[in-house]
Amino acid sequence: MCGISGIVSLNPNKVSRERLKNMTDSIAHRGPDGEGHWLADDQRVGFGHRRLSILDLSESANQPMHFADRYTIVFNGEIYNYLELKASLIQKGYHFKTTSDTEVLMACYHEKKEKCLQELDGMFAFAVYDKVERTVFCARDRFGEKPFYYTIQDKQSFLFASEMKALWAAGVARESNTTMLYNYLTAGFLEDIRDKKVTFFKNIFRLPAASYIYINIDTLEIVEKEYWDIDYLNTDEAISLDGATQKFKELFYTSVKRRLRSDVPVGSSLSGGLDSSLVVSVMDDLDQQQQINRKTFSAQFPGFLKDESVYQQMVIDHTHVDPHFVQPTEHSMLANLDKIIYHQEEPFGSASIAVQYEVFELAKHQGVTVLLDGQGADEILGGYHGYFLAYFNELEKANKSNFKKQWEAYQKLHQHNLINSADKQNRNWKTSLKSKISLPVKKQLKTIYRKINPLDNRIGLQTDFAATYRQSAFQDSADTNNLNAVLYHSTRVHGLEQLLRYADRNSMAHSREVRLPFLNHELVEFLFTLPASFKINAGWTKYLMRHTFEDLLPKEICWRVDKIGYEPPQQKWLQNNKLTEQLIYSVDSLVQHRILDEQKARILKNKGLKNLDHAIAWKYLMAASLLNKNLAVPQQVAV
Repeated sequence: MCGISGIVSLNPNKVSRERLKNMTDSIAHRGPDGEGHWLADDQRVGFGHRRLSILDLSESANQPMHFADRYTIVFNGEIYNYLELKASLIQKGYHFKTTSDTEVLMACYHEKKEKCLQELDGMFAFAVYDKVERTVFCARDRFGEKPFYYTIQDKQSFLFASEMKALWAAGVARESNTTMLYNYLTAGFLEDIRDKKVTFFKNIFRLPAASYIYINIDTLEIVEKEYWDIDYLNTDEAISLDGATQKFKELFYTSVKRRLRSDVPVGSSLSGGLDSSLVVSVMDDLDQQQQINRKTFSAQFPGFLKDESVYQQMVIDHTHVDPHFVQPTEHSMLANLDKIIYHQEEPFGSASIAVQYEVFELAKHQGVTVLLDGQGADEILGGYHGYFLAYFNELEKANKSNFKKQWEAYQKLHQHNLINSADKQNRNWKTSLKSKISLPVKKQLKTIYRKINPLDNRIGLQTDFAATYRQSAFQDSADTNNLNAVLYHSTRVHGLEQLLRYADRNSMAHSREVRLPFLNHELVEFLFTLPASFKINAGWTKYLMRHTFEDLLPKEICWRVDKIGYEPPQQKWLQNNKLTEQLIYSVDSLVQHRILDEQKARILKNKGLKNLDHAIAWKYLMAASLLNKNLAVPQQVAV
């Protein structure tokens, strides 16, 4: 796990070690264990690297790495199936000098060029220089776990890096994308779903997930292609539940085994929910001889309705791990907020990101470098309560009799659910379910199910600003008559990649690596072939997972009814006096930039920001931070 940067330029004067070092210094937190810089002979290409040592801790695995007197690579991520790939390559005559996955990746690229991507089980962003073909090849993993940003300067230079701050360190202008800002403030969009390359900053782009680009060194011509997608409409109606259970278990255990490969300590996050509990339980099952670092890291909120400490303790008692806890508060969030904003670079959805930040900080203090986590399960297995709408839409059209039975089962199961309760008084099932989507379980689901009205100005935008960007309002849509279509939308179109960005920045802020067993592509492809009833059934989300692992998990967790989205008491936190002061500063800043209406702001401040919706308050904080062009590293940022 590392930080990468590079420059490809028609002008050799634009490529220098000094410039590369400025870039890598800005992302030193991603790789505190070493650094390297390399220039091609003609000085038209330069690579920079910061290393976090995970596999092969020796200096021989340092980067930039060279191969076959032809290729040079900078690589951020992990290739989890590198041992299997290496064995196959050795049979074909390849020889290796290290025990790293980086060298295996280079051999794979040498053998198959871009087609090697199809064989990789991993998270990655990398660039390969080929001095024979005069190209630089850049690629990103299927789900977007690892970041890759780039810009083109004066039609002469292509610059890339793991984080945008490295581009700014190279002299790239930091100018806010006001179209993105408008859509964030009005509808909460954190990405442009029409063009996944767009960021919150003008002329800075991200390489979309499951994509690669070839750069011609002599012309700077760029060719971009998507190399992978999910066929979510090809459903296997013949598969049995037992058959699906066996296959799911086999794929998931394989995924966890591969993600345990490491030369440094491996632990796990533990929220108390179904997903992280399963990861911890499978790790425990695989570790009969107790050879894995068995530390877990959890956040607790004593006295809060959505505190999950009782469920965390069930898993701890069940697996006998070594647990560690942090209790985030509004004070710790306030102390960390500037640092989190600095690392995240773009707006983030809620205070839950501050909680995640503290969990990774705890892992650092305990000396655990790698953490397994349950992220991704909700999107591929139908875990969010909002997915019930698509499920029942699909069911009503296919089989009205079964629909009635399933709807009654749902109402019965959730009638006492304090978090995601069923509204038995509402006879219109669609209205009842839609009322649940507004819960802050997963905010991006809102845009799937409701039409966005650009004339809606509850945020209090300045008239000219709203009029300028109203025609640029994003419209999100998904086939809400098909569960797989909505899951695909969350996985590949709008939702999951935002969460992966949060996890990458928060973990790397503390030089930690997070690995996600649910995002093995073979597992994901398999789950998308299954009928909707395998994912949602009798009122249960993630039905297949519960059925498959009911003998492994504590019963109270396996068949837990409520769903909590890693949620702290944000509304209470934002009432803190110092946070109120920061909110007032944010409001004033938005007025000065002619984004927020001055009269609206005056009314808010006269009331001391009382009764301000906490979701809108959070948007004010994020928007103001985006406009702050102070690039100074906040004090105590982890490096």
